[in-house]
Amino acid sequence: MSLNPQHSYIHLAEDGAATQLPGGDAFWSQPESEIERYGGGWLISEFEFVTDWPNWEMHPHADEFVYLLSGSVELHLELPDGLQKLPLTGPGAIVVPRGIWHTAKVTAPSRMLHVTRGAGTELRPA
Repeated sequence: MSLNPQHSYIHLAEDGAATQLPGGDAFWSQPESEIERYGGGWLISEFEFVTDWPNWEMHPHADEFVYLLSGSVELHLELPDGLQKLPLTGPGAIVVPRGIWHTAKVTAPSRMLHVTRGAGTELRPA
């Protein structure tokens, strides 16, 4: 299976099966019930950012692997002891612990690969 992760996502199910899904708006514009079908496994997705993330996000059920492929960002993690700012210049990666609110400030146009369990993800404005 050959794919471009900028246009397709991969869902890794609990049983180990991999399913190619339409990415971007095609995925996120689906009804919530469809998106939730993929909440139990791991979703691998790639995004391009030229501006700061518009939201903070939090994944309550698992850590998130964030891999900066190119560019430069400053990830902000809201930890129990305060805000932690982690500069990343591509390539580089970080694991965001489950239950931690996080966002990114884009310091140069960037591409990022995300691996996370989507179930229960919460968003709030940045």
